[in-house]
Amino acid sequence: MAWSSDRAAAVPTIPTAVFVVVVSLFLLLPLCAVRHAMAQETDDEAEFTYRSGADNGPDRWGLLRADWATCYWGRLQSPISVPGDTGAAGPITGPRTGRLTRSYRPSPATLVNRGHDIMVRFEGNAGSLLLDSVAYKLRQMHWHSPSEHALHGRRYDLELHMLHQSGGDDDRPASGKYAVVAQLFEIGDHRDETLRMVILSSHTRSCQNDFDLKTALACAVAGAVLGEDRGQEEGHEEWINYHVGPRRPVRGSDEYYRYTGSFTTPPCTEGIVWTVATRVRRVSRHQVELLREAVHDHARRNARPLQEANGRSVGLYYNWASSLTSQQEDGRRN
Repeated sequence: MAWSSDRAAAVPTIPTAVFVVVVSLFLLLPLCAVRHAMAQETDDEAEFTYRSGADNGPDRWGLLRADWATCYWGRLQSPISVPGDTGAAGPITGPRTGRLTRSYRPSPATLVNRGHDIMVRFEGNAGSLLLDSVAYKLRQMHWHSPSEHALHGRRYDLELHMLHQSGGDDDRPASGKYAVVAQLFEIGDHRDETLRMVILSSHTRSCQNDFDLKTALACAVAGAVLGEDRGQEEGHEEWINYHVGPRRPVRGSDEYYRYTGSFTTPPCTEGIVWTVATRVRRVSRHQVELLREAVHDHARRNARPLQEANGRSVGLYYNWASSLTSQQEDGRRN
């Protein structure tokens, strides 16, 4: 039986329409999943790696899971080069003053090996960061080597991330708004005192405080950070036996570049307020090596490649209130 020309033309119309609808829904699923996914950075490094070219490497993070799709499709991804002198980012929108204030205090903390980095998780009130009249509480800090952000086109040896979250007071729950302060380091003659005290003060069954610095650091990494039972490296936690003071790593860093970006690990959630210190501090080569030896992702680095700025503006901020407070405290100590 022959088909008429009119019917023949109509037959493919239905499956074509259905195909278009199905494909559209399929493409929208990852975006819907991202919208409802948890904003917090993932603590499970088993699903991703920093190894370039790997099936689960940085270029493919957004293809591994639907709720990580933003890592691939996002337009506000981090890290980027600041202030964008290569033309990749938008113009400086400042300077602005009096819009950024730090107020940190020593707090109990736990040292955690997350597999892809080493994190200090604050167990008490470690203080806050005030951005545009919004208070963000300091939750944790961790390190990346080499630096993730590039400063004036150069990536440095180490980068500290101090993660803050708004809300979370007794009378209101924590919100989904996050702000990260980034401090860059280059290898030099001076060690970073915060790293030294954190590692040396973590509890181990085999390390003693009267070791020389190099031996004590190596012992602490092998025991406290890695875990004496190497089968329990990932997720290993050690209580730090003193209150960690988060102000030291950024003391004297009173000028910042600021932009809106994302987490630098999956799910790469966007809308994160980034504050990158313009001052580069010093760290010892041995400290950087210990941080890399402590993680077991088999990658030589745990830094995400630079992302496209896509015309984002980068603001320049001066933290005058913090600068004055630091000078007053230093004057009282002298």
